[in-house]
Parts: sequence; structure tokens; C-alpha cells
Amino acid sequence: MKTNVLFATLAAGLLLSSCAMKKDLVSCREENKSLTNSLQTLKEELAAKNSRITSMEEQQKGMQQALAATESKYNKMQESLNQSLQNANQNNVNLEKLVDQINESNQYIRHLVEVKSKSDSLNMVLTNNLTRSLSKEELKEVDVQVLKGVVYISLADNMLYQSGSYEINNRAAETLSKIAKIIKDYKDYDVLIEGNTDNVPISRENIRNNWDLSCLRASSVVQELQTKYGVDPKRLTAGGRGEYNPLQSNDTDLGKQRNRRTQIIITPKLDEFMELIGEAPDTND
Repeated sequence: MKTNVLFATLAAGLLLSSCAMKKDLVSCREENKSLTNSLQTLKEELAAKNSRITSMEEQQKGMQQALAATESKYNKMQESLNQSLQNANQNNVNLEKLVDQINESNQYIRHLVEVKSKSDSLNMVLTNNLTRSLSKEELKEVDVQVLKGVVYISLADNMLYQSGSYEINNRAAETLSKIAKIIKDYKDYDVLIEGNTDNVPISRENIRNNWDLSCLRASSVVQELQTKYGVDPKRLTAGGRGEYNPLQSNDTDLGKQRNRRTQIIITPKLDEFMELIGEAPDTND
């Protein structure tokens, strides 16, 4: 009888011990899964931040190049003025006329600076408004940059289109609606939609090659902005660059993924630039 009781006690102890071990194992697995998910989230956040850093570095480089170009134009204008002064001394040109020319040139330079400053400020506000309106998840697939006074919004193809197609998918709606609102808020800007592909050949019904695919995708976005979100079609232009404007080499899957994109390019209206050119002073007198 004592033996049976002993065996029963041992069996119960083993059973309880086994249950406890199973609970510990389940708990460990759940904790491991949670840590794995947290690690993945941190990796994604790190990648997003690295992308923003790269974007800001490119913006800074673009601004430095724009400044250098402005300085070069100013130096050329100064050389022209110096030459005019020399010619004036040689040909006894009326001094009053020369002073007027200098004042006119200085006024034009100030006008250029004011226009550029205004454009840079508007672009920065536009970019900040758009970036704030996008969610953290959207920012992983949307890159916003300002280069030389132009706003570039680059969207990954897998967030816009059905695979291997130019049809807009359902998940693109929310992002496009936010971009459309920004475009409608800034009525003095024109919008170019530019499709880009990788170098993998495609041949499907009604799609002969990557030229076709990039143009059709750009056209789909233009029509979506017009018909669903009310953007004035007179402000929109659709274009495709096929595989010939890559961001990275197509030798890797990651490079191909970066190259498959659609860019929404927001620029000041062309007639404003033409008007500015028309106001340039005549220095040939």
C-alpha cells in the first residue's frame, strides 16, 4: 500500500513538473516572438530614418549647387557691368545712362533673390505639410525631396499598382488623396507625373515594353488625381522614362525595386519663369 502511494506521489510530481515546463516553454516562445517583432520594427524605423538622412543630404547638396550657380550668374553679370564701364570710358557714354543701367541691373538681381527666396520658402512649406500628413508606414514607401526649387515625391510601384500592371490598387487611395490635397492647396504650381521602371523586359497585351508601362502608369496616376480627387487637369502632365532613369544599378533586386517608381514633380508654372526672363534688363545699349 505504501509503495502504491509513493508511486502515485512521484507520478503526480512528474506530471506537475511537465506542465510547468510546458508553460515555461510557451512563455519563452511568446517572449521570443515579441522580441523578434520589436527587432523588426526597430530595423524598419532605422531604415526609414537612414532614408530621411540621405534625402536631407541630397537636398543640402542641391541647395549648395543652386547657390553656386547663382554666384556664377552674379559674377558674369558683374563682369558685364565692368565691361560696360570700360566701354563707357572709351566711347564717352553718357554717365547718367550708365548709372540707370547699373541700378536696373541691381534691381533685377534683387528681384531674382526675392523670387528664389519666395520659391524656396513655399517649397519648404509644401514639403513639410506633405511629410506631416503622411503616416509612418507611408513614409517608408514615399520619398519627398526639394532639389533646385522643385519638389520631388517618389512613390514605390508596389504601393500604387497591381503587380505587372498599370492599374491603381486600393491601398494607394489614401496616399494619393493626401498628395492631391497638397497639390490643390498650391494652385500656382504645375505637376508632372513621371513613370520609371527597372530593366526587366515586359511584353503583355497592350503593353509592348517598359516605355509603354511607364507611360501608362503615369497616365493612370494623372487620371486618378483628376477624376477621384478633383485636381485641375490643366496643371497635370503625364510622362514615362522607361528604364532609362535609374536611381541604382539594376544588378540587384534592391536596385530594381528602387528603380520601379513613379515621381510626382511639383514645379512653379512655366509662364512665371518666362515672365521673369522678360523682365531681364537689356545690357546691350
